Amino acid sequence: MDEMIQIEVAYALEDVQYLFTESVKAGTTVIEALNNSKLLTELPGLVIDKVGIFGKLVTHDTVLREGDRIEVYRPLKVDPRERRRQQVEEERKAAK
Repeated sequence: MDEMIQIEVAYALEDVQYLFTESVKAGTTVIEALNNSKLLTELPGLVIDKVGIFGKLVTHDTVLREGDRIEVYRPLKVDPRERRRQQVEEERKAAK
């Protein structure tokens, strides 16, 4: 019989967070776990681009270990560098 491990799958929107505990076979990859997760049952159209395990970016073919938490990241609304430029411009205008 295949050994099973426990993992978590996490995804957060601005107003709701999803966190599921899943059992997967040892040797399962991130993308395999996500494709069979409760998360995609709840959000079937979810586009999975960037993922991490405990805040560290990983590839979809990363093999999971007992206790890993897969985090699915949303795309950024604004590039952080562009946001900073906008803040600087606003501060300069306000200072005039």
